[in-house]
Amino acid sequence: MVSAGSHPKPLHPSTARVLRNYGIELAGRAPRHLSVYERQRFDYVITLCDRVREVCPEFPGPAEQVHWSIPDPAAPGGTDEDTYPAFERMAAELETRIGFLLAAIGAAPVQASIQEV
Repeated sequence: MVSAGSHPKPLHPSTARVLRNYGIELAGRAPRHLSVYERQRFDYVITLCDRVREVCPEFPGPAEQVHWSIPDPAAPGGTDEDTYPAFERMAAELETRIGFLLAAIGAAPVQASIQEV
């Protein structure tokens, strides 16, 4: 599993905090641009933002495109403490959707891991 963005920016502190609760540590990982992976083959490419969906490159091979329109938890602004609940909701939403996707494709549930960010 890899993660990238169309306009990568520094990791929001609430992202790291929420992911630690899921056993995922991002220390030492830098945000990456989509172009880093444009020659890599994937089974699934999941976009979470409508803007990224529009600019997501075509990846080689038969990658299935999946789009989940999930609001940016940092969009309302405020302090890290103010936005933290929105990050928790987003993580729970992603966990649910990933579970449904894995069930739909017949994959066994896996321990969450991030190889690249």
